[in-house]
Amino acid sequence: PFRIKIVNTLNENHDYYYIKRADASCIYGLELEHLLSPNHINYMCIGNTIVEEHIIGVPGDIFIKNPASYGGMFNEVRICKEFVKFNERCFVRLLGDMRAYNFVVDVIQDFDQVQYRLRSIDFDQQCFEGRVRIYLPQFYKENLPFVRYAEQTISLETVEQYRSEERALLRKRQK
Repeated sequence: PFRIKIVNTLNENHDYYYIKRADASCIYGLELEHLLSPNHINYMCIGNTIVEEHIIGVPGDIFIKNPASYGGMFNEVRICKEFVKFNERCFVRLLGDMRAYNFVVDVIQDFDQVQYRLRSIDFDQQCFEGRVRIYLPQFYKENLPFVRYAEQTISLETVEQYRSEERALLRKRQK
């Protein structure tokens, strides 16, 4: 894949797009992302080429090295909540290989708080494996810092609450 930059000559605003070779797995992943995730992604497929919009965020592996440097304060509970929900979304969509460098952390400033959204950026690992662990980001060693934050910050009951909440949201989006 490669990235292109398109500049609007009227106002000098620019956007990035990624050009990739199309395959069924990637298209399936993009469609499931659009249908079952709170994140919508624009893309188009022409022949055997996919053009995807750039997904804004800090790569997960870079974010977790120094989370306080993104957005000022670091809210451990909120990042743990989002990681639990992201884990659930990946499993339901059978989206594998969600190591920290295959997703981004979108840091959203609120009035006095910081919100986080974990977003996949690699959609071509759909349904290849029979092992469940492939589809759960919590089992990748690259995501261990996120798992440790969760273990130290929130209880198992809270994890179950977030999982149930995300499943309910998935059912709602599916309907």
